[in-house]
Amino acid sequence: MPAENCAAKQPGCPARGRIGRMLFPAPLIQIAGVVDWAEAEMLLSAGCTCLGFPLRLPVNPADHSEAEAQAIIRHLPAEVLPVLICYEKTALEIDRFTSFLEVPAVQLHGAIELGELAALRRCRPDLLLIKSLIVHSGLSLPLAVHCLRRQMPYIDAFILDSYDAASGATGATGIVHDWSISRALVQESSRPVILAGGLTPANVGVAIRTVRPAGVDAHTGLEGPDGRKDPALVRAFLQAAGTAFQDLYL
Repeated sequence: MPAENCAAKQPGCPARGRIGRMLFPAPLIQIAGVVDWAEAEMLLSAGCTCLGFPLRLPVNPADHSEAEAQAIIRHLPAEVLPVLICYEKTALEIDRFTSFLEVPAVQLHGAIELGELAALRRCRPDLLLIKSLIVHSGLSLPLAVHCLRRQMPYIDAFILDSYDAASGATGATGIVHDWSISRALVQESSRPVILAGGLTPANVGVAIRTVRPAGVDAHTGLEGPDGRKDPALVRAFLQAAGTAFQDLYL
């Protein structure tokens, strides 16, 4: 089946009832890795308006099943943005996965070909497409800019994340990368850029003021020893990020 013949052309429920692609909600503060509905409720009560759901991961285990993620997403308030975080590499599979979860946005961490990105954009114009770019010691700025420019026509935003050489993970690493590269990419990109990688309540304010991104993403930096999000860390992160973004926009 050609990549363009996506499931979204069949009856379904894309984008949680929205008509047309939503605008990027800058400034975006995303918290990823929702363990269960109890944790989702805690995040919502703390004021989080964007939740990331990492699934089908090549390295780290998923926090829950896909059916459990679907149930959580279906109970979220309409003003909360659920984002699928995955490593799928074909337009067809990404379309099927996002349609099953009924999410309006997807964060693509896989090494997807440009042709598949183009096919996904054609068959799912309603999806907010966020593409990762992994910043690591071997990535030169010219190469990073080249990657951005090739993908810009097909995506709505980029997310800059870190690489863990020990595990091979390209997300949820808890590792801070070189923010000078991130800042340069923000300046080069005509699309909004989200900063991720080792962000915590202690460093997110400096990160925002240094990189000047359109959004930030946190995962392991907000977890306690039990692997669940710590309510105090979540509130502190949202406060620090919100204050820093407010300073940028004043």
